[in-house]
Amino acid sequence: MAGGNFVHRVMSYVINELVVNGLANSPAFQRFAVRTSRRIEDISSKAAQKREELAEQMKDISKNFESYKNQ
Repeated sequence: MAGGNFVHRVMSYVINELVVNGLANSPAFQRFAVRTSRRIEDISSKAAQKREELAEQMKDISKNFESYKNQ
């Protein structure tokens, strides 16, 4: 049974190497990776900007509530 496990690991390693090298040398995959990375960066920066806007709005709401409560 141990021989089958070894063969499986060797085949898995060889297939993995072929896939990784194939993708690494593929211009189409490289373009896909770059575009995906840029989109994720854009989405992350937009999320950070929205988070800041919401924090400012919450501060304003809190100030307005405090001034209303003190009247």
